[in-house]
Amino acid sequence: MERIQVELGQRSYPIIIGEQLFSQAETWLESLRLRRVLIVTNDVVAPLYLASVEAVFQRLNIPFDHLILPDGESHKTLATLERIFARALELNLGRDVTMVALGGGVIGDMVGFAAACYQRGVPFVQIPTTLLAQVDSSVGGKTAVNHPLGKNMIGAFHQPALVLADTTTLNTLPDREFAAGMAEVIKYGIIWDPVFFQWLEHNQDALVARDSAALTYAIRRCCEIKAEVVAQDETEQGVRALLNLGHTFGHAIEAEMGYGSWLHGEAVAAGTVLACQLSAHLGWMTEQEVDRVSSLLAAFDLPLAPPPSMACADFLPHMQRDKKTLAGQIRFILPKGIGHAEVVAGITEPQLQQLIDGA
Repeated sequence: MERIQVELGQRSYPIIIGEQLFSQAETWLESLRLRRVLIVTNDVVAPLYLASVEAVFQRLNIPFDHLILPDGESHKTLATLERIFARALELNLGRDVTMVALGGGVIGDMVGFAAACYQRGVPFVQIPTTLLAQVDSSVGGKTAVNHPLGKNMIGAFHQPALVLADTTTLNTLPDREFAAGMAEVIKYGIIWDPVFFQWLEHNQDALVARDSAALTYAIRRCCEIKAEVVAQDETEQGVRALLNLGHTFGHAIEAEMGYGSWLHGEAVAAGTVLACQLSAHLGWMTEQEVDRVSSLLAAFDLPLAPPPSMACADFLPHMQRDKKTLAGQIRFILPKGIGHAEVVAGITEPQLQQLIDGA
């Protein structure tokens, strides 16, 4: 079992990583002194893990209820958020409730946002069941829902009280979802830690096989990096923006193709390659480094290019609404070699056309 602390003063919290955590979660949950719990999950995760999580609260004698939502990015909407509020109000839940997000990034984002808003803010706990959520979205307090015009454009910063990442849940994760999570794992090596990137290259076969020791190390290292970044820049005014490598392009792909058509990690993978190619065109990365990134992503069968149907003109409207855009200037996260990245403005439309359209 691994324990990582996110240091945010009074809002600090632990990330617990390990196998079979549901059977030993009382220790961590009991320390929160919970009084009432609303577990929110989806119709894919519920049959697998809801009973195990409810059993923990039964053993702790903590009253609980649950809400099961439909699965998928297409349901990450204000309408679905309203269902969480309605369930809480139907149950007459007060400010002593703690919401529990049991699922992947979509559930975690929505439940966190609901907790930020319900009665002006109640605590919540993250129990991520996908690789992407365990290494990225469950940590750091970024919560949101999508809008048809932009991904994660309506949300709040609201830190969880605890993150419980049971790596056993990855055994039931479909291959496509697992690969999508690896896109975020690889991101950490590119932007922050060249030694970790090299470790991923050397251990890609073990990770493809979902070796427990390799996965636990990868999850821990990603959480260590994210905890360090969030402690420095909780509300993304500076260094935390680096965690969005590939996301400016990737969010445009998700929005243009329809949420859920491409998984988030798949879009990020294609966006990461585009970001690296743009860096190479600017002289900040070598072609060899771009090839290393592409090869590692390809080892997990991730897409290395955007949909053929998307031209630069399809990207631009979405990128202009990106949260990193300031004063009308689109800002990109671009690697400057493997292990370092910067926020870059001033990329011209002709440069983007050359990159995306080959014009």
